[in-house]
Amino acid sequence: MSFVNFLINNVLTQASITISLIAMLGLILQKRSVGQIISGTLKTLLGFQVLSAGSSIIVSSLTYFGEIFQKGFNTQGIVPSIEAINGQAMNELGLGSSIALTFLAIFICNILIARFTKWKYIFLTGQALLWMATMTTVFGYFAGLRGFLLILVGGIVGGIFTVLMPAIAQPIIRKVTGSDDIALGHFCTIGYLFEAGIAKIFGEKGENKKSIEDIELPKAFEFLQDTYLSVMVVMVPLYLITAFFAGPSAVDTGTQNYLMFSFLQAIQFVVGVYVLLSGVRLLLGEIVPAFRGIAMKLVPDAIPALDCPVFFPYSPNAVILGFITTTIGTLIAMFTLPMVGLAMILPGMLTNFFAGGTAGIFGNAVGGRRGAIIGGIAHGFFITLLPALLVTAFNQLGFVNATATDVDTVAAALLYYWILSPIFKMF
Repeated sequence: MSFVNFLINNVLTQASITISLIAMLGLILQKRSVGQIISGTLKTLLGFQVLSAGSSIIVSSLTYFGEIFQKGFNTQGIVPSIEAINGQAMNELGLGSSIALTFLAIFICNILIARFTKWKYIFLTGQALLWMATMTTVFGYFAGLRGFLLILVGGIVGGIFTVLMPAIAQPIIRKVTGSDDIALGHFCTIGYLFEAGIAKIFGEKGENKKSIEDIELPKAFEFLQDTYLSVMVVMVPLYLITAFFAGPSAVDTGTQNYLMFSFLQAIQFVVGVYVLLSGVRLLLGEIVPAFRGIAMKLVPDAIPALDCPVFFPYSPNAVILGFITTTIGTLIAMFTLPMVGLAMILPGMLTNFFAGGTAGIFGNAVGGRRGAIIGGIAHGFFITLLPALLVTAFNQLGFVNATATDVDTVAAALLYYWILSPIFKMF
């Protein structure tokens, strides 16, 4: 068991190591030279680490923004945190080993489904697999499952999600990227498809459909066609206005003026986007060719399902639009859901950026600018509604004021709670 825990904590949940090893395996299967194998493996590792560094910069900046947002607008409610649920499940319920084994079961089930069915997607976002394993284990435990059966059911449910989510998202991903070389491996896909559906209904159609990427600006504003400058123009006022309402005592800024500190945090956000997109370009340059070896030998025609930031360079304006509109939707939901007896869920700025940005790409691809705007607001409401519904389930399980954000894992939890649990308890 100690070896399994080591494997989970130090290899499989470390996405950069996992993807590098897979790239190495692909190059070995293609019988590349030793130099090419070393080069391709290290460049894959470097690309993912650069991507992760960009994500870390963005996370730090958005964590600050979340603090001043709550204080500036005096909001109190539940902050979704799958990490807290994972910690409570391992420490108070003693489910650490079961979560680790369920993680492995999900990964194995994914490989088997990809090998023996027409769905050839290999889900490579390790952290997302861990959160899915946490949810299926916790809700399976409270449904009365124990031991091998708990792990087996969790592995099957999670394994189905690992191929189903990339598969149903692939038609839109294909439209965005222009190929089937890569797929989306992120457990917020139900939310992305929800936005795409709203965009399909209310968005632009046919010749009237205009992408946010094709927006034409007056000459004086042509500089906004630069991705990073356009992000800066949006984020700097957003940070400064929020900091103004929060006041100088909201966050400890040392000797620095609080507005100047907020300005620099906004710039840090843009720096994070720059670093992240640089890592994406480096990663894709290596992982796609290396993955062909696996596709040819182990899982014929396999498609790597990668984390959502990989797709940001394909539609950068839609990412920013998706972030803004999703945030608007979460704010609307935050105030309206308590009116119908549900918990107040505070907007999570990290989810709003990464999930909202990806949803914006979907909305724009399906319904153009109008689809991305209307769909983005609806997406924000939707990804707040599901965690609010989950609060009720968690309260009955003894997890007070707890919920999660990634809507696919929330959907898996509600599947257990509403459907599987009553069935299991009959036997």
